[in-house]
Amino acid sequence: MNKREGDRGSQRHSEAAQDKVVSTNPSSPVIAAFRVFQQELDTKHDKYERLVKLSRDVTIESKRTIFLLHRVTSVPDAEEILKEADVKLDGVRQKIGQIAEELQGEDIHQFHRAFTPGIQEYVEAVSFLHYVRHRSLISLEEINARLVFMRAEKGSAEVPPQGTQVLTFQVTPSDYLLGVADLTGELMRLCISSVGNGDIDTPFQLSQFLRQIHDGFSYIGNTGPYEVSKKLHTLRQSLGKVEDACYTLRVRGSEIPKHMLADVFSSRSTLIDPEEGVV
Repeated sequence: MNKREGDRGSQRHSEAAQDKVVSTNPSSPVIAAFRVFQQELDTKHDKYERLVKLSRDVTIESKRTIFLLHRVTSVPDAEEILKEADVKLDGVRQKIGQIAEELQGEDIHQFHRAFTPGIQEYVEAVSFLHYVRHRSLISLEEINARLVFMRAEKGSAEVPPQGTQVLTFQVTPSDYLLGVADLTGELMRLCISSVGNGDIDTPFQLSQFLRQIHDGFSYIGNTGPYEVSKKLHTLRQSLGKVEDACYTLRVRGSEIPKHMLADVFSSRSTLIDPEEGVV
């Protein structure tokens, strides 16, 4: 085959390819099906991004609530702090209500990774508030009972209750466990700050409470979510620091002035672990 024949062959192949492209029918059932798939994927991706943004808002406001609650050890009237924390958490629940709206009629497991960080942070904040107020651990049922929302039905002009619908958001057991695991770090910080303000009773209460949580997580062991076993190490570190504080109070409490106890504990343990990150 000479060069001229080769050029003619490539030209015929190119013309055949162009004819094939031109002959594609835009109204073909195959093309129509792929357009439907494209629209479904775009809708899913847009919803996923909206959930990620809502989760970030929930995380930020929950962290601010936790920062606020740490002030209860340094103010004369803790009830004002608790009421302000209630208001902040009400705002967080409104954001979770928007998440519930986005998940209406959807498979929650397809979007769980988008909003789980915010839900875990909310569990940590609401359980921290519950402990400061009641000195006990809030249950999963109590958390879910507060995540019931009334929303106006779209396109309905009727007055409530005919024109409203009830939306619920259910925190998964794994998100609850992970949020409680993060709570232990905040309780350890509460212990140190309480000692620094001359509160000798709180560290011993926290020590007993953290032992119970540790025993519960140890009972779960490897049967729970993978992330729970990872956070068990951090939980043990927090418990060890609280027990170390109690030991120091019991053995050397009479030797060290109260205003210096917090400095002693800070020098013997790091308040922020690298695995936990800055809170």
